[in-house]
Amino acid sequence: MDTLVFEIGLAITLIAIVGFLSNKLNFSVIPFYILIGMAVGPHAPSFGIIDLKFIESSSFINFMGRLGVLFLLFYLGLEFSVTRLIKSGKSIFIGGTVYVLLNFSSGLLLGWIMGLPIKETMVVCGIMTSSSTAIVAKVLIDLKRTANPETEIIMGMIMFDDLFIAIHISILSGLLLSGSNSVWGVLSTSLVALFFILAILIGGKRVMKYIDKLLNIQSAELFLLVVIGVLFLVAGFSETLHVAEAIGALLVGLIMAESVHAKKIEHNILPFRDFFGAIFFFNFGLSIDPLSLGGGAVMAVVAAILTILGNIIAGIFSGRMSKISNQASANIGFTLSARGEFSIIMANMGKAGGLLPVLQSFVVIYVLILAIVAPLLTKESKKIYNLCNLIYQKISGRQKNIPS
Repeated sequence: MDTLVFEIGLAITLIAIVGFLSNKLNFSVIPFYILIGMAVGPHAPSFGIIDLKFIESSSFINFMGRLGVLFLLFYLGLEFSVTRLIKSGKSIFIGGTVYVLLNFSSGLLLGWIMGLPIKETMVVCGIMTSSSTAIVAKVLIDLKRTANPETEIIMGMIMFDDLFIAIHISILSGLLLSGSNSVWGVLSTSLVALFFILAILIGGKRVMKYIDKLLNIQSAELFLLVVIGVLFLVAGFSETLHVAEAIGALLVGLIMAESVHAKKIEHNILPFRDFFGAIFFFNFGLSIDPLSLGGGAVMAVVAAILTILGNIIAGIFSGRMSKISNQASANIGFTLSARGEFSIIMANMGKAGGLLPVLQSFVVIYVLILAIVAPLLTKESKKIYNLCNLIYQKISGRQKNIPS
């Protein structure tokens, strides 16, 4: 019996239930979506037609989750503009460099502490350096921080990080999957990816008048078809150039943010963003078997602590470069701490390359910790900053009162 539609309906119902619960508790909805996904899946029981394993629908749910990343990043791009991003170019480049160096160094340190071989260490470095664009986008949108001064720095640093990850994945592919590593191949791939991103950002304003003419459509149906068609074409093409399709979606959003139709596009895309975005996080949880976790728990906790500390330092540094407040700088570090889709991709490359099995349990626990903790830290960043500031003032006051 074909139960595909029923299983999809069951998945959406479960997502809606935990979404309702998170609203009642006034918590970020992302951890709830991930946890309900973990609670079901291949390890879950079945009750007649109610199959919580989601075997028949897993590939379809996975594809819908993939669309969720595209719509999340596209919508976030609409909240921006190419002009704002280019103005922050210097601080983004320097901040992004510091961010990558700190996180990559944390990976090297963790690999050394755990005594991992060089190949495993390189995979860990990539896992710890790649921020989750999907989770970051969702958090910024849910907390209504897209207009905040630090948000353009966050998105710029994510794009810088993605370029680095494109280079790192190219190296890992040669190192793990082909057994060789062509320097020229890696360099050419990286230059093509960089050229593509810069061409979209710089050329976006020049083609805006043509985009506006293209979108000057009375039919709401045709308008939506054109927008989504452009989104999927550019995102899909970017993947062929080793630029993540999510970044391609972000670039399309940045361009269309300059359009006179930007508000109309936002209004039409909003339901797609919310629906497919929720399924992405559910699908991420669905891929995790809680019964298989354990081997990499200590390693994952240490990695999570190093990541949060390193990102806070990078955020403060970037914030000072951009001359924004200390609290806004802390927001950068907390928000960028989330890990997700790219970390999983690199762990799967390690599995395909026959590396140590501990990497799989490590990445699941590590990603899960930060996927839950990072949104909570971001949401409560003001309280955390005020508490730290109060403690600092008390310590400083005591030091002044100590007699010489």
